Amino acid sequence: MARWRDGHGSLLIHPDDGGAPLTVPLEIAASYRARTRGLLGRDEVEGALLLSPAGSVHTFGMRIPVDVAYLDRRLTVIAVRTMPPGRLGLPRLRSRHVLEATAGAMAGWGMRAGVRVTVEPG
Repeated sequence: MARWRDGHGSLLIHPDDGGAPLTVPLEIAASYRARTRGLLGRDEVEGALLLSPAGSVHTFGMRIPVDVAYLDRRLTVIAVRTMPPGRLGLPRLRSRHVLEATAGAMAGWGMRAGVRVTVEPG
């Protein structure tokens, strides 16, 4: 299983058709403290936030709706959901990492179940 440190990097989203990957700015939250804070108190996120390890998320205390992608240990998307503020997401059995982004962003990136991603720490 991949282990990262808190910081920044890039998220590469590999399309199903084998085309060139899309690169998205990434913030990595790997420590307990960074994962707990997540997107709380923010009005937006540039790119995406990776919570690792994580199997579920909540949006209590958030100001904005977010897209949430659950990833397995091989960084394959299991599911993508949009969550409004004040909700508790159900845990995903095989989820090891969670990506969060501004609501609507993941659809534009082509994120859906079965898509593979790569994380490049900065």
